[in-house]
Amino acid sequence: MSAEPTGFLYPFIDGDERDANSLLVDLAASAQAKMAESANLRAATLESLADLLRSAAEAMAHRFRHGGRLFTFGNGGSATDAEGTADLFRNPPRGRSLPAMSLVDDRAVLTALANDVGFELVFSRQVIAHARPGDIVMGFSTSGDSVNVLHAFEEATRRGLLTVGLSGYEGGAMANAGVVDHCLVVGSASVHRIQEAQDALVFELWSTVQLCLESVRS
Repeated sequence: MSAEPTGFLYPFIDGDERDANSLLVDLAASAQAKMAESANLRAATLESLADLLRSAAEAMAHRFRHGGRLFTFGNGGSATDAEGTADLFRNPPRGRSLPAMSLVDDRAVLTALANDVGFELVFSRQVIAHARPGDIVMGFSTSGDSVNVLHAFEEATRRGLLTVGLSGYEGGAMANAGVVDHCLVVGSASVHRIQEAQDALVFELWSTVQLCLESVRS
């Protein structure tokens, strides 16, 4: 029997370890190491991208003040990040509720577009249908190379939308295509750590947008 494809996460489970106590110690140590790695990456990412975060937040706040709306999108785990981001802006734990919509929410629309025009256009076609100049799009891709995310950015740029992208590794095509106004790159080769750091970036981005909007009101 071949090893599970996720065996690299906990290789000692597939080994010859028969001592339950020793296995539990290994599991705990592995979890603690991953937690430390994640915390260190989040802190380093927030520090290194502080200026870019502030710039993106200010641009987003400007759009929100003038009636702009936020549209989010991504694939797989990034789809859940897109959903969570839209919900955070729309139903914040504090501060001002802001108009936001995830383009991965409607299964009927996603499957219809995927079937009728192709999966690479499932987000760009929704940008065409919903967005207007002055709005904001935020796309997630751990690789930075998701074709449907890039097409959505291209369409958003043609329509005068503000584009914010979150990617990992070295940024991929997202960082080099010239269609993303603010590209926040998490410098890691681990999909898990990238997405965890992106969650921290989103929360900091939302928090800074709220501060920018509050400073104008006060």
